[in-house]
Amino acid sequence: MRGKIGDRIRLQHILDAILEIEGYLHETDSNNFMQNSMMRFACIKQMEIIGEASNHISDETKAKFSGIEWEQIVGMRNVFVHEYFGVDTNLVWEIIQNDIPELKGKIIQILDSIE
Repeated sequence: MRGKIGDRIRLQHILDAILEIEGYLHETDSNNFMQNSMMRFACIKQMEIIGEASNHISDETKAKFSGIEWEQIVGMRNVFVHEYFGVDTNLVWEIIQNDIPELKGKIIQILDSIE
């Protein structure tokens, strides 16, 4: 289901996953995140969804919106899925704090610009 209709749905899945992460972490600090395995795993699952959705976005859309590190996002998903015992939770926290808000803004812009 690649193409504009499929891409829009997948982009919405990315945004929905970001909103889930934000909901999980509302009024949470890094210490609480590190101590709460359910919260960590819930966030990682949503990041897997972001990566999986990104993997299925058409090459055309990826090329048009090349300001997003699509390959890095998919690679991150692969690490989470295949190296689950080796996931650095400090890195996960940093990604959530630094990269996810920027990605959210870009995804919203893309959704606003496509049909």
